[in-house]
Amino acid sequence: MARFQDESGNTSSPISGGIINIIAAGTKIVGKVSVESDFRLDGEVEGDIFGKSKVVIGEKGNLKGSLTCANAEIVGKVTGNIMTSHSLTLRSTAELNGDVKIKSLIVEPNAIFNGTCSMRENAQPQQNTQNQPVK
Repeated sequence: MARFQDESGNTSSPISGGIINIIAAGTKIVGKVSVESDFRLDGEVEGDIFGKSKVVIGEKGNLKGSLTCANAEIVGKVTGNIMTSHSLTLRSTAELNGDVKIKSLIVEPNAIFNGTCSMRENAQPQQNTQNQPVK
């Protein structure tokens, strides 16, 4: 089981065992990102992220696009909509500008959230299968 710690010493929630994909600070990706395992963004993505597990946007992370996953933890900045089948956590340094469709929401003091929130019992994100890479 892995835990991420940011520069201020805050430790994120545990991420399930297995492979963790990390986009490091200083890295910029333009386009859609699809991940099967846990994912952490410390760099920048201009495009949509589709994850089947947990996605963490780190303190220096910046997403300009939508996020669809099972669980999300935002420590950095997201400009776009978020849809999770389970929980969304906004840490104290988070800035979210977009609408969310989720099952559970946790917002720490000082987190910024500009948008609407739709909560439902059985939120099930659907991954866009158009333009999927050949396996």
